[in-house]
Amino acid sequence: MIPSLSILFMAVTAVIVVALPIALLILVTKKHGAKVVPALVGAGAFMIFAMGFEQILHAVVLKPGADGGIALLQKPALYILYGAFAAGVFEESARFLSFKLLLKKYTGIGNAVSYGVGHGGAEAILIVGLNMISSLVLSLVYNSGSAAALSGPPTNETIAAAVTAIAEAKPYLFLVSGFERVISIVIHIALSVIVYLSVCGKGKRRVLFPLAILLHAFVNVPAAMYQTGVIKNVLVTESLIAVIAALFAVFAFFLAKKLAPTPEPECELPEQAGPSQ
Repeated sequence: MIPSLSILFMAVTAVIVVALPIALLILVTKKHGAKVVPALVGAGAFMIFAMGFEQILHAVVLKPGADGGIALLQKPALYILYGAFAAGVFEESARFLSFKLLLKKYTGIGNAVSYGVGHGGAEAILIVGLNMISSLVLSLVYNSGSAAALSGPPTNETIAAAVTAIAEAKPYLFLVSGFERVISIVIHIALSVIVYLSVCGKGKRRVLFPLAILLHAFVNVPAAMYQTGVIKNVLVTESLIAVIAALFAVFAFFLAKKLAPTPEPECELPEQAGPSQ
């Protein structure tokens, strides 16, 4: 049987990762005049760059060898560097190119936050939300004694393996997954504001884009260290990431206040751009 506590925590996490992005988007559009389009662009950019291009690179670099092992995992330092910078380069490039497009019509910190909500929200729903929902349904069906109804594709062996994995997982880990996505959304919002300020301006502001790549890489280091066994405890890993996320949020807030002190900040748009909205 799947523990009841595991089922409860799966349900809580599923609600959090689906409801939080929606609630944040409503808040930023209603209270700060942001638009929904940047959020949709952020979600699309995540799917194209992170789930598309980045995964293609992973398939090449992290391809298992003849023995089934991944060569890069045998060199923890290189794996940590690769894991940290791969996401940073792809996702921050997605942000940079997206804001180049969005500045033709959508400006303002509110729209930068909207983009971050879309990017982080899509990641939360697609990576954790759908998985939690499918695991929850499988657990409920299995505990009801109706596992036979799930026969056929996927095979019974696949179902058995999935049920075993869910049953053996410590219940709190399902909550950790939800907490991790909340942290991730905060990070994506902060980085979106930083990259927006890089694109929306000239001179020294341009350095904020490579800085965003470095910051993204830095926040990925604890997770990569956990994957390579350098950090043994998942709670330590998530705590480190939470602290970094808080620092990012504070940095982005004060950066926005300094570079864009007005409700609708001055933005040096490309010459062909239209009026702000």
